[in-house]
Amino acid sequence: MAWNREKVGDPAVKMRALQWSISAMSDTTERLARVSTGDQPRAFVLIGEAVWWITIVDATLVRYHLVGAYDAVLADQTPAERLLIEGTLAGLRFVRNRIGDEVDLDEFIEPGAPGPGAGEERVTGWTWMSVPEPALASLPPRARSWEMARYRAYQDQLAGHTIGEIFGRAVAFLELAAMNAPSITDSSTHAAS
Repeated sequence: MAWNREKVGDPAVKMRALQWSISAMSDTTERLARVSTGDQPRAFVLIGEAVWWITIVDATLVRYHLVGAYDAVLADQTPAERLLIEGTLAGLRFVRNRIGDEVDLDEFIEPGAPGPGAGEERVTGWTWMSVPEPALASLPPRARSWEMARYRAYQDQLAGHTIGEIFGRAVAFLELAAMNAPSITDSSTHAAS
């Protein structure tokens, strides 16, 4: 904890955390693309990991003050693409917040139909399902509004789309935003000035 407190403002630490998170996110989504539909337990584990890593990278870019690079990449998108990216990431945050104690991941995913050759199909072709509106009465009004916005984003941007399409869109944007983030040497130079 003392090391973390001491290094909290260190730009090199921030960049290493981002690089590590990007690598983990990319590795997980690449592994997911190789999982056949016949291995459902492994598929659901990797889908959950991919959701987690994508939302971690998204938060890392924003929270570690790299929001300028993030916003610049977002601003370079057309208005429709920007809404699509923002909605996709918000929808994935909704999934992340719901899985675990409240909902199982399989309540969000429509696996491909089993049948001849099903073992050769990939889980990236599975579809995000439409889900019922969550019960949020126990949340304070601000949290309820926040979570409903994420729910609507899920319904609008994820439901009916494939796992591969959604993860591909999110990963492509986050990798581009990370590439446009200041490098370790840029951060060190600015810190020294």
